[in-house]
Amino acid sequence: MTDEIKKQLKHFPFKHILRFHVNGGMLLMGTALLAIFIANSPWSESYQNLWTHEIRLQIGDFNLFHHGGHPLTLMSFINDVLMAVFFFAVGLEIKREILVGELSSLKQAMLPIIAACGGMIMPVLIYYLITRGTPAVDGLAIPMATDIAFSLGVLSLFGKRVPLSLKIFLTAFAVVDDIGGILVIALFYSSHCAVNYLMYALLIVGILLIGNQMRISHCSFYLVLGIAIWYCFMQSGVHATIAGVIVAFTVPARPRLRIGRYINRMHDIIVDFPPEPEKIILGKEQLCALKTIESDTRQVVSPLQFMEDSLHKIVNYVIMPLFAFANAGVVLTASHGGLEIGLPTLAIILGLVVGKFTGIYLFSWIALRTKLVSMPHGMTWQNLAGICLLGGIGFTVSLFIANLSFGEEPHLLNQAKLGVVVGTVLAGILGYLVLYFTLPKTADEE
Repeated sequence: MTDEIKKQLKHFPFKHILRFHVNGGMLLMGTALLAIFIANSPWSESYQNLWTHEIRLQIGDFNLFHHGGHPLTLMSFINDVLMAVFFFAVGLEIKREILVGELSSLKQAMLPIIAACGGMIMPVLIYYLITRGTPAVDGLAIPMATDIAFSLGVLSLFGKRVPLSLKIFLTAFAVVDDIGGILVIALFYSSHCAVNYLMYALLIVGILLIGNQMRISHCSFYLVLGIAIWYCFMQSGVHATIAGVIVAFTVPARPRLRIGRYINRMHDIIVDFPPEPEKIILGKEQLCALKTIESDTRQVVSPLQFMEDSLHKIVNYVIMPLFAFANAGVVLTASHGGLEIGLPTLAIILGLVVGKFTGIYLFSWIALRTKLVSMPHGMTWQNLAGICLLGGIGFTVSLFIANLSFGEEPHLLNQAKLGVVVGTVLAGILGYLVLYFTLPKTADEE
């Protein structure tokens, strides 16, 4: 990793990313509430039937959106295709964090990594103790995730009262959580393995890595081959969303044009810009100069930065709300008229609210007390407790893993979804209350 790449990626503004996550989190909340309302209204049947419609992208006998010879339903399209784009964006964010962010050095990354490990181990342990020996134990990984958009959305309600160190800590351990969730999906939620398709995928990944080394920076090169990898993963039995993460790690972080050279070229072009009178139609020399500026400007931004910035809007404002609308439609009442509550519901609620808090806080306490790491500026034991509670907001990835766990058992899936929704809401409310009383009453000066 050269200083040049670090300098380029450092200019990718944290506040810019934070704003997209926060706004996306707010939209996600509204969409989830709308889905729950419709699922328990007279339109419930139409809502459920909507997701069974088939999706095709077909040329002759070849349909890109199929699995096992069957076309994808709208629900499968959202969960297997659009969520692959979501995980591609997550992969780009993880790569940037590893290169220049809070995970770029062991000293910076130690506390978030330790906290995230605790936040994954304790919820899984609590869930297992409650559900062992029952079919519900298959949802073991559901409460281990933290939804970065939702949690930052709650944190944003305090504005500038929140020290920057808390925002960075929450973002960093949520990213590590994402890594854990991705590994769990890859290792435990894959079906039969078709080796031939898997070999094709690995071959294409090799081509992408060679392209990276040859400094191919055209985004279309990585996107087109990325679609091919996604298709091969879909047919291989390894969950297709993992393809998004793998492709993200092949995208170059190095721009084609160095920033110093770019500035010098812009200076020369501006100095020598043809001084013709102002008119509607530009002269040929003026047009040529402007095209050179446009071309150079594209080359000074690395493919990783360009793709991450371009995907934030579509992921936070389209894909995640659509996913929430499709998957958060929990039917609150069972056939007997009472609430649809079961072992998965209770285990997930306790895992998200108690397990997440205990795991993150306990592991952070051990790391800080043993002097493995130092307390970041602006963080106190009290506001750390609030951040630990926000870690229990596990909406998006938790719902995603619930679908993988109980896709063939609708009653368990509905109970799990209810647990995710209730656990997320409780964790958000408790985290908000703790932070309300523990954060400084005036704006942070950082």
